[in-house]
Amino acid sequence: MASVYSLTPELRTKLKKPIGTLIRGSFAETMKRLKDMTEKEKPVAIISVGDTVSKNLAKNHLFPQVSIIDNRVMRKGIQPIPLTAEKTIYTRNPPGTITEEAVAAIQEALKSNCHVRIIVDGEEDLLTLIAILQGPENSFVVYGQPYEGVVVVKVTPEKKTEVAGILKAMESARKAK
Repeated sequence: MASVYSLTPELRTKLKKPIGTLIRGSFAETMKRLKDMTEKEKPVAIISVGDTVSKNLAKNHLFPQVSIIDNRVMRKGIQPIPLTAEKTIYTRNPPGTITEEAVAAIQEALKSNCHVRIIVDGEEDLLTLIAILQGPENSFVVYGQPYEGVVVVKVTPEKKTEVAGILKAMESARKAK
């Protein structure tokens, strides 16, 4: 399991800020606004990253093509959430890294023509970057922003370029070690 990318302290600080549109508010408010956005923009796919956001999307009948979860919320283990998925992929991804195995799992999931759940042994947070980079244009990548709401990233060429720059900095940091 080779790590392709490693998080640096500088990038950790940068990535605490939302990469997309932050929808603030209660669970009901954020889900309503997300549903409205989805109806208006009709994304080609929805990719969710995180257990709470994946569960909340499913409760609101917004079924992601790909859900990336680790059975943890705020770093604490939880009961696995029931998600409707036709396929489940298991992968490993230690905290603060992105592994080749996890990248391959996301690529495989995105090629599937069904709902896929990726269960990560480790941490799924940074896989948001890979979901944006690999996701189809005009799809939504949705993740939680702790204590604030949800973040919706519309996948565009500009977003892919932005994320590629972050990943390049992470790759350089790993190679420098």
